[in-house]
Amino acid sequence: MKSQLSCGEVDEYDPSGLVYCWWRSAAKFDECVKLKLDLPNVSTLTPRLRVLREMERLALIAPDGLNELRHKFLSYRSGDFWIPIGGIQNGGMDIPPVITILLVGFSGSGKSSLVNLMYSVLSRSGLVLFAQTSSGNSSHTTTMYMEEHNVMRSLQSGFCVYDSRGFNYNRVHEGLEELSSWMSEGVHHNQRCLRSDDCALMKNDAEIDDLKSSPKYVLRRVNFAMVVSNIAEIYKALKAGDSKPLDATKRLFSAPGLRKCNENPILILTHGDMLSTEERLDARLKICEYLGVSEISGVYDIVCLTEYGFPAEECDPVTAYSVAEAIYRALLISDRGHSPKKTFRDWAVLILSCMLCFIASFLSLLADLCSRLGQRGQKLKM
Repeated sequence: MKSQLSCGEVDEYDPSGLVYCWWRSAAKFDECVKLKLDLPNVSTLTPRLRVLREMERLALIAPDGLNELRHKFLSYRSGDFWIPIGGIQNGGMDIPPVITILLVGFSGSGKSSLVNLMYSVLSRSGLVLFAQTSSGNSSHTTTMYMEEHNVMRSLQSGFCVYDSRGFNYNRVHEGLEELSSWMSEGVHHNQRCLRSDDCALMKNDAEIDDLKSSPKYVLRRVNFAMVVSNIAEIYKALKAGDSKPLDATKRLFSAPGLRKCNENPILILTHGDMLSTEERLDARLKICEYLGVSEISGVYDIVCLTEYGFPAEECDPVTAYSVAEAIYRALLISDRGHSPKKTFRDWAVLILSCMLCFIASFLSLLADLCSRLGQRGQKLKM
């Protein structure tokens, strides 16, 4: 395949092979070609050259790497990527039966389209769409419920992906509070995502909500999160002098609840195909710089849909492999972040601590009551 060639052989490419290798038309790509025989220190390269080298890495690995990751996912079970540290073996860790990856982002960022692409790439579902995508700002076509997706379509899959309702740029604080509850309390399939302006929808959809909700759905603990951002929307807003989408993205990306194992969430940049090559690279660099993260580590530029509205897999192996690598990275970080199981001694100490706190509160209340009664008795004597 063409994508298996090194960046120095770009002149031999068929022009049609450049469709998914969009970065090879960048102004600075010639410098990347000149570096093919050298192994320069990456830290000495400019941010733009680092991004170009990263895209070449993905193009080089994509053909064989995608099948390798598919095989790993098929046999993956929760905790498989745990590496014994601190003297604790796998059996001593509190590992959930299924790793849960949560997709978060603002409305129209492409979360549901990303889910459909995951199905297409990992389970070869073709053109079948499993997640409902939003259309404009209509609340009737956006994701109103938490949706659990078994993107491997396997009865023994060790991980699942949750599609969430998009946040509003004008109500970032409300979205962060909802996100905090998801991360601390967990999520379950068909969980209703309520907002302050949903009063009318709540009345109209009350019967549907009763049918969808069920206590039998398993409550999942969120192990990792991916922040999905519309790079075209952010860049065009910045060009128009509007920094609200970028500021809101930073607040979401920096939310304390998203931190797992001291790692940043994975950043997925979508809709890059709506920009020119230079704009696409410039937008990625600006967003990463503003978020304070590396432009090549934990950041993936993914085209979720083709120009015909179908998941981009076979026509774009770089995107397909990027999706698989993002999930693989999420599973590695998730398995590294498990906590030790609580022993009988831990539970005993916890229960004893709760009892002591209760007794202390009761005694404090009793002392306050006695003090007030004493003051009242002195006033009656006077």
